[in-house]
Amino acid sequence: MAQRNTWQRERVREALADARGFVSAQTLHATLREAQTGIGLATVYRALASLATAGDADTLQSPEGEALYRACTTQGHHHHLICRNCGLTVEIEASEVEQWARRTAGLHGFQDAQHVVDIFGLCTPCANERDRAASDAARNGAGE
Repeated sequence: MAQRNTWQRERVREALADARGFVSAQTLHATLREAQTGIGLATVYRALASLATAGDADTLQSPEGEALYRACTTQGHHHHLICRNCGLTVEIEASEVEQWARRTAGLHGFQDAQHVVDIFGLCTPCANERDRAASDAARNGAGE
């Protein structure tokens, strides 16, 4: 069944495209509420699920277990590097992961295996900021 392209779904798509990195449905809903769109949280969830199913949005589960979404810029299977602090996301090719997944599945008798690999860490600016803050804290604590 074809998905209706309502104005609400388009506003969710636009807000997702404007977001930096992966965002939760609640965060996206707050952005839409601030813009006084009148779009409800249930509509945001439905639109995000529809966009993900259509391949127009990437979805993943955060380390805390929350579903996160991002406007998809790459067609086909891919992986992500995601900053835990600011949400910066970089799409990466991981041919070694693909080979390992096929080999591991085959060794255990699995066929048509699928996988999801997302790597969480700190981007360089966030890591530098963390290190700067730790250095400042150590310097201030040493002077007492």
